[in-house]
Amino acid sequence: MLKQLKQWLGLSKPLQTSAEDVMKKFLLVGLGNIGNEYTDTRHNVGFNILDHFIKDYESTFETLKLGDIAKVKLKGRTLILLKPNTYMNLSGKAVKYWMDKEKIPMDHLLVLTDDLNLPFGTIRLKTKGSDGGHNGLKDIQDKLQTTNYNRFRFGISDNYSKGRQVDYVLGKWSDEELSKLDERLQVSSEAIKSFVLSGMKETMNQFNGK
Repeated sequence: MLKQLKQWLGLSKPLQTSAEDVMKKFLLVGLGNIGNEYTDTRHNVGFNILDHFIKDYESTFETLKLGDIAKVKLKGRTLILLKPNTYMNLSGKAVKYWMDKEKIPMDHLLVLTDDLNLPFGTIRLKTKGSDGGHNGLKDIQDKLQTTNYNRFRFGISDNYSKGRQVDYVLGKWSDEELSKLDERLQVSSEAIKSFVLSGMKETMNQFNGK
């Protein structure tokens, strides 16, 4: 009762963020473009994964600085879900801001994105690597000044004719893809939980190529 009274009167010291609290926080970033014209396009699969993931929790996204943010709890960990609203090419600005604001360790960052070089729905997790020509990853690399960050690539395949890459990437899922998408998003959600609870190495061993 005395502690509560002190807090109400403003006499107690402000709560400090402990090292233990920091180590229990994770930033999950789904890449995509905002706007109705980009909804449910292949390039926005990072948004799709986070939207599917959050269905298991009593939380919703709220538009805050540089993106839509949701927070969920998973076995004592705090998961911060970010969908940048900066458009894909400036994703790094939002990632850097929320990493600094929430004091997220680099190894607790996971960036979810599409990949043309993987068959549809295939998952590949890596702890480092080049941007592979992906403008979102390129900007994140620039803002973080490192290529050593965790990324989660979701295959969208390269089923397009010569000169049609942009149309394909920014195009809607085909009916065949849509029939399989929900199952692949569920596998992706399980991989995210594994990353948070078991670490990147174990998650790579279990989910890469699935």
